Amino acid sequence: MKPALIAAMALLALALVALHLRLDSDLPLMRMAQLLAGAEPAEFADALFVQGALPRLAMAALVGGALGLAGSLLQQLTQNALVSPMTMGVSSGAWLALVLAAIFAPEMARSEWLALGGAAVAAALVLSVTGARGLVGMQAPLAGMAVNLLFGSLAATAMLLANPYTEHLFLWGAGDLTQTSWDPALWLLPRLLPGVVIAALLIRPLSLLRLGAQAAGGRGMVLWPVAAAAALAALHLAAVSVTAVGMIGFIGLVAPNLARLLGARRAGAELASAALLGAVCLIGADVLALLLSKFVANIVPTGATAALTGAVALIWLLKRKLGAEDHATHSLPAGAARVGPLRGLVLMVSVLALVFAALFIGVTESGWAISFHDPLVLSLRWPRVLASACAGASMALAGTILQRLIRNPLASPDILGMSAGAVAALVGVALLTGGSIHAARLPVALAGCGGALALLLWFGRRHSHAPAALALIGIALGAGLDAVVRVSMAGGTSETFAILGWMSGSTYRIDASRALGLLGCLAVGLALAAAAVRPLTLLGAGDGLAMGRGLALAPARRGLMVLAAGLTAAVTAFMGPVSFVGLVGPHLAVLLGARRMQDQLIVAPVAGAALMLLSDWLGRTLLYPTQLPAGSVAAILGGSYFLLLLARRKA
Repeated sequence: MKPALIAAMALLALALVALHLRLDSDLPLMRMAQLLAGAEPAEFADALFVQGALPRLAMAALVGGALGLAGSLLQQLTQNALVSPMTMGVSSGAWLALVLAAIFAPEMARSEWLALGGAAVAAALVLSVTGARGLVGMQAPLAGMAVNLLFGSLAATAMLLANPYTEHLFLWGAGDLTQTSWDPALWLLPRLLPGVVIAALLIRPLSLLRLGAQAAGGRGMVLWPVAAAAALAALHLAAVSVTAVGMIGFIGLVAPNLARLLGARRAGAELASAALLGAVCLIGADVLALLLSKFVANIVPTGATAALTGAVALIWLLKRKLGAEDHATHSLPAGAARVGPLRGLVLMVSVLALVFAALFIGVTESGWAISFHDPLVLSLRWPRVLASACAGASMALAGTILQRLIRNPLASPDILGMSAGAVAALVGVALLTGGSIHAARLPVALAGCGGALALLLWFGRRHSHAPAALALIGIALGAGLDAVVRVSMAGGTSETFAILGWMSGSTYRIDASRALGLLGCLAVGLALAAAAVRPLTLLGAGDGLAMGRGLALAPARRGLMVLAAGLTAAVTAFMGPVSFVGLVGPHLAVLLGARRMQDQLIVAPVAGAALMLLSDWLGRTLLYPTQLPAGSVAAILGGSYFLLLLARRKA
């Protein structure tokens, strides 16, 4: 790096440190200087500065440096600028392990070894999906972000089930850096040293690896010990950081890329620069969190501000980091040639069986029971059964439209960030007006969905809406919007749990009017989609063919986008966000033989309805008397399918 850049970064770091201390303490600058010089605290404000503001600053520097170093190790190992602890799912694996420990083994709730095990499981899952060769392209971060979504759903479900004993996990999990003593920083510092030492020992092997694996092997380097050591050091640094402060995303992605952008070309220079820039980035994110905390009632977690800025950075990086294979178009998975009578019959019988089970079969104190003649049970169950089926069908229909419209088999309302847009809009309006999150506001949800979709298409136009790029941009956009929502959820209050329950896609509060409202929205959506079979078919075949057949591209595309956004908004407003069903439904339809557009518009909603019916019934019966939200069960089932889909694409 040039001396001028080093000097500029040093000045920026000093300015951020000064601003951080000024925002976190009301002491005069002269008194801060005296305390920093060793003066004894004389008043409570002095003690708060010494035991609160300074440890918080130190924790931000330590965690940011660790994540930056971990990200540089992973990026140099894979030669992939989009790889980091967050985008590889490592952080979410560590966090899920700690959440489960806090619930089932509280004495191990802050065990860095348990967090390391969770991080290793997540990394192994990503590697099993992508393979070693998949680490160099967009497949790895795409699989890693899918693991983030899946493990995040598992962690949120576990915290919801253990309420109220997990209220403290909200602020910790959101990445809050608030400190009350030097003990956490002193706990963290020696645990980071092994990762730092290993990184220093790997400078020469990583330098050789920049020449390529074959060239490095020709010079006597054995690849697998280097890869194992670098991966272990990165996992350890990330796991210890998550154990100390919770989830801090995207610092490990941004810092190494900034280091290279500023001129760090050698392996050792990049490692050192990434660590320093990671510390600066996290201090900057904490400054933003402190500043925002002065304008809102709750404490703004640093993890939310880091995720918000990091999501923007990920979208920016995608402008420069795509290869030819990432722009390739992909078809839907191969299936049967057509939906034969037998397959259609099996599908309908399965759906009817699920409806019967959801309405009449359940678990009671005395065991499994079939309730035919209990009008009270039936009156409580039929609205949630109808709502589940309509929500699944609506999301699958929206996914079918988006996959045809964008010609992207990875498109769905949740993957593309549309559900996150609706959630952000609804939560924002609920907080501003003081109303309940359960009050259906369809126009607000529609505005949020439409805004997210417009941003996605605007960001993706540079890549011609390439499948992998658009999916990763949508996930990054969803992460940024989720960060905005987490700001309001960090307090761990009763309202937070109400929002969390709604965000899990729960059918607990569904009544007859909501269920019938969803049914009406689905009926309108199906009618409009049936009328749009020809435009969808032509758009799926390509713009050139569609124009040659006389289709007005712009009005057709806008209208179909509004239709998909409307279906997503209706589900989110009435029931809450539902993940992965919009992806799974169209794929199941194709696997069953629905290749033609008119067939997909029938089979995909039926498959989506079946998935949601199954999810609602399993959520009601698996852990009786405790009930799992249908959306969480569907997210787990659908997220697992998404990873299998990525593995199939790799094969």
